Amino acid sequence: MQLQKAFGVVPGDVVAFIGAGGKSSLLVGLGYELAEAGWRVLATTTSRLATDQLSLFPRAISCRVSARAISQALTEDQFVLLHDDIRAGAVYGPPLAWTRDLLDRVDSDILLVEADDAAGLPFKAPRADEPQIPLETSLVVPVASLSALGAPLDEAHVYNPAAMIDRYGFAWNSPVKSAWLAQVLRDETLGLRGVPKSARVVVYLNQVPARGYVRGRARLIARLCLQSPRVHGVAMGSVRGLEPVGELQRAVGAVVLAESAARTVAQTTEQLMRSRIDHIRVVTGAGAAQVRAILKPLGATTIHDRRFRQGGAVSALAAGFRALPAHVAAALVVPAQGNCLTPKCIYQLLTAYARGDGEFIVAGAGLAESASAIVGRRYWADIAALPRGDSLGAIVQHFHDRCAVLDQQTGFAVPTAGDLATAQRLLWSQAR
Repeated sequence: MQLQKAFGVVPGDVVAFIGAGGKSSLLVGLGYELAEAGWRVLATTTSRLATDQLSLFPRAISCRVSARAISQALTEDQFVLLHDDIRAGAVYGPPLAWTRDLLDRVDSDILLVEADDAAGLPFKAPRADEPQIPLETSLVVPVASLSALGAPLDEAHVYNPAAMIDRYGFAWNSPVKSAWLAQVLRDETLGLRGVPKSARVVVYLNQVPARGYVRGRARLIARLCLQSPRVHGVAMGSVRGLEPVGELQRAVGAVVLAESAARTVAQTTEQLMRSRIDHIRVVTGAGAAQVRAILKPLGATTIHDRRFRQGGAVSALAAGFRALPAHVAAALVVPAQGNCLTPKCIYQLLTAYARGDGEFIVAGAGLAESASAIVGRRYWADIAALPRGDSLGAIVQHFHDRCAVLDQQTGFAVPTAGDLATAQRLLWSQAR
């Protein structure tokens, strides 16, 4: 997955990179990616860069030149770094307040800002005057490198460890743990200090291998970071890899359609809980009291839809979607009688979604009525607007040209513009 897709950047964004462990490389990587796509990319710093980093940019010019000169540089090179002073081996950017004037004067498509310093270390807590994030920032990317895991919590390996120790009581010189990275990254007084309230936040975990134990640690860090509603996503990868983002982890909930069959609902809900789905909403219709009673020991949240019988899956899903927290990016939709909800299936759906295989991914052997699916928030309003009474199968068929079908043999989801049920049967026959 490319950085533009993972971060969801759009023309007009001001993107600030903070934290440690790859900010400059990430800024440069995104800049080249956008420039190759034809964007006019302007970059600067509110902190400082090393003078040897100037060579990373196609063009570096003084911010004191005219707006016309900056525009001409963008036309010629697409990707331009603006700086102010260069002294003592460091490149300094213009004053923080200069950002608004720049946006008004220069016809760039996006502004990328390195807004923090970490002295080349992989993990940091900010000092009192850090970071320096422009108020106009629309996207903030806190960065940390997993090379910090296991390193001693001291000033030789971590930037400003004293702030972490004061805040959480971590022990000096102890090996840095996965949970510590997450705690600092999502903390409003540490990793999210100074982030404008209106800005989106997408964390980037650098130096994440394609597989193995450390990748599992990265997924744990991402899950812990996403417990904060301020964090919209956690991108995992290696900034210097061919595909700099291997996965984009986002908050995922679940909507269980439970018109009846209370015991089956309990089994389904337990399976989702064991799979660490944090936000589960069980939508009940007929037999609501029985479902609530059997789910009570699990502590599951039930939503009663009085129109379930007449409104079908459309009404039930609309009720379930409304009940999920605002920061949830997608919902795992599960019919209580679903015959494919195994731990493997849940893992494959979540992984395919994080990998970017699609925003509407269907799993299941045979007809879509008994299939589970992961549905991105972008489709929720469209589903709620469908004719009442439509079944789950009819909903899936309505979006067949935008769906991907999970191949449970390979774990990958493949898009289909044809008949979805036929594609599912084909995949199932191949798996057999």
